[in-house]
Amino acid sequence: MTRKFDAIIIGAGQAGPSMAGRLTAAGQTVAMIERKFFGGTCVNTGCKPTKTMVASAYAAHLARRAADYGFSTGGDVGMDMKAVKARKDKVTLDSRSGTEGWLDGMERCTVFRGHATFLSPHEVSVNGETISAGRIFINVGGRANVPNMPGIHKVSYLTNSTIMDIDFLPEHLVIVGGSYIGLEFAQMYRRFGSRVTVVEKGPRLIGREDPDISDAIKAILEEEGIAFRLDAECISFSPHADGVCVHVDCKSGDRDVPGTHVLLAIGRVPNTDDLGLDKAGVKIDERGYIAVDDELRTSQPHIYALGDCNGRGAFTHTAYNDFEIVAANLLDGDSRRVSDRKTAYALYIDPPLGRAGMTETEARKSGRKILVGTRQMTQVGRAVERGETKGFMKIVADADTKELLGAALLGASGDEVVHGILDLMYARAPYTVMQRMVPIHPTVSELLPTVIADMKPVA
Repeated sequence: MTRKFDAIIIGAGQAGPSMAGRLTAAGQTVAMIERKFFGGTCVNTGCKPTKTMVASAYAAHLARRAADYGFSTGGDVGMDMKAVKARKDKVTLDSRSGTEGWLDGMERCTVFRGHATFLSPHEVSVNGETISAGRIFINVGGRANVPNMPGIHKVSYLTNSTIMDIDFLPEHLVIVGGSYIGLEFAQMYRRFGSRVTVVEKGPRLIGREDPDISDAIKAILEEEGIAFRLDAECISFSPHADGVCVHVDCKSGDRDVPGTHVLLAIGRVPNTDDLGLDKAGVKIDERGYIAVDDELRTSQPHIYALGDCNGRGAFTHTAYNDFEIVAANLLDGDSRRVSDRKTAYALYIDPPLGRAGMTETEARKSGRKILVGTRQMTQVGRAVERGETKGFMKIVADADTKELLGAALLGASGDEVVHGILDLMYARAPYTVMQRMVPIHPTVSELLPTVIADMKPVA
């Protein structure tokens, strides 16, 4: 006996539950399938837990700077990692249970707790039961990439997920991967009190960013005592008396980096390998991501892929926007496309990096005549008042059209301030609109018009 629904949603991450809410509100019956934790990566191993821990690390860092602000803590600042984990767990569990309760109580929604596999383009098996629907939405997310590097299976290692489970302080944490996830954990655990070394295959950190941004971030983290091994072309692992040894082939320095623990932060892979997509006729690319069109349809027009598994975005906000795009096209008669959205994300070190649109490097390669404006955070009054003057702002614009092309705001509140740039980009307004605005003083955002006014042509 096959149970029939109007829609099947596989995965209760950021897009799935909201999709269920819209469909059921429209009178449709929905089968929601989740095999593990409701809320997806963001709630369970991504945004919620890590930013909670970043907040704990920031508080500890600020306490150690007490004298800078004219007060005393009365002694050394110590960390209670069990308490840090308990605080993180509560934030995660509250959010997870909220999502789960919402779905369980949703009218016309039937929740299945189990592993979904396709039997055909319209049929899915879960817990030995066959269900079918006219439309199917795949929202299965991704997981940490664990490449088959030499010796990796001979040692114990952590990923961004499993490191969430520890309630102790690693004596020396070696992080393989000098990009967004790796750097966030590097600063976090250094502020908790661990010795931290970051091993990066490339010649600089976060290679997709402009070199000046990469260099500034490296300098900020080095000042906090984080060590870096760049140009690590050959990376391998072996057991060590201390715990684990990471072997590197760098241009300089020792070839052995022994540590007590190693964290792999070298990208993500989609959770698409055990869904039976071949039986559904759903095509994937060479990396396992589900191929979708501009409205997130797969090779089967009635099947949609939302979130990290489609390779069109690796963030909570892009996953949620995937839901908005699909809902608008299916339910609202409103044509929305993936290609309409602007690149936007943040790196949550302290100070944070807020990014919108193109990098300066990308803008130069586009062949446009561009303007670039920068300002050091030491010249931002609010940052000086807060005692947080590391980093700088950079804004890039098209010299002919006056269109804002992008921004990189590395500094106090950069992850919030960048939305002023993003708003103007979506409004398709010329940069002169922001140049003439009257912002609130004292804020970090008030310097955006100044940076724009200072923009100059680049060769």
